[in-house]
Amino acid sequence: MPNTIIIGSGSYLPNRVIGRDFFLDSEFYTEDGIKIDKPAEETIAKFVEITEIENRRFIDEDLSNSQIGFEAAKLAIADANVDQEELDYIIYASNFGEVTVNGYADFMPTMAARVKNKLGIKNRKCVTYDMLFGCPGWVEAMILSDNLIKAKVAKTILVIGAETLSRVTDPHDRNRMIFADGAGAVVVKATDEENVGIIAHNTICDNGIELNYLANGPSINKEADQKRLYVRMLGRKIYEYALKNVPAAIKETIDDAGLSIEDIDKILIHQANAKMDYAMIERLHKLYDIKDYDHAISPMTIQEFGNSSVATIPTMFDLIIKGKMTGHSFKDKGNIVMTSVGAGMNINAIVYKFP
Repeated sequence: MPNTIIIGSGSYLPNRVIGRDFFLDSEFYTEDGIKIDKPAEETIAKFVEITEIENRRFIDEDLSNSQIGFEAAKLAIADANVDQEELDYIIYASNFGEVTVNGYADFMPTMAARVKNKLGIKNRKCVTYDMLFGCPGWVEAMILSDNLIKAKVAKTILVIGAETLSRVTDPHDRNRMIFADGAGAVVVKATDEENVGIIAHNTICDNGIELNYLANGPSINKEADQKRLYVRMLGRKIYEYALKNVPAAIKETIDDAGLSIEDIDKILIHQANAKMDYAMIERLHKLYDIKDYDHAISPMTIQEFGNSSVATIPTMFDLIIKGKMTGHSFKDKGNIVMTSVGAGMNINAIVYKFP
């Protein structure tokens, strides 16, 4: 049975750096629609203290989701040194598709089809899929790719995660300061080499009472346009759910790989919220009865890039493997975990072993 290895990567970080001053003129409201009666500067400072997000990246108005996904894809294909006509699949993860500047989501034609068009691929048998799976979408697209390769349906696949969340956030919601734009992509390929690439994976979908912890809804300012929908989340519910469920899911995947936490060099966890990510990694180590550990095991980009949803993990992977994250690198033949949690609620994890 073939295994799935990453042979190239690329990412796109928008040029616009959005700092705390960008939000100073905001009128923030609570989730109950009550205006927060204190200076925006105070609300922003508290937000930074909790999330550690000082900056984030937004795309320019003349750019689109498919355009930045295309930019990341070009880099990944070049890095992989493959003929793009040999791609069997393009799988594109996002939550809102081609969001217009007016905030409308557009998925027709699919994002994957748009990128295939921009790349100029003529191969009619290069299949284009979109993956809608919340923030874990890119990881799930990698799991789907592994299944396709192991089934010998495909040999070479382009996997993209890109989002433009700056266009779907409520200007009156404090949570808007979490979200960002960005794109990451990898090319994966089948190999006959044993015990390399994706050696274990798990996916969990809790779609009961958790369904609307992260969903679309009208502005929390009742005097604003109530017809337009924005991304809305129940922060406390998500935090509690993630701490309870994500560490156990990661451990199960590491166990399935026949490994222990001491065998894992890096954990690329979805950059959702610094406080939550720290807590999940700490809880994971507690499952192994480990109190003290090297915090470098879990690189963080959220402080400068914000939460770009499906793009956070492939972007981080690309930055590390290209030597662009100070103090972080991947070991030859080392093991890493890639894991995410998001709307659904959905959780997934991969253990990846470098060839």
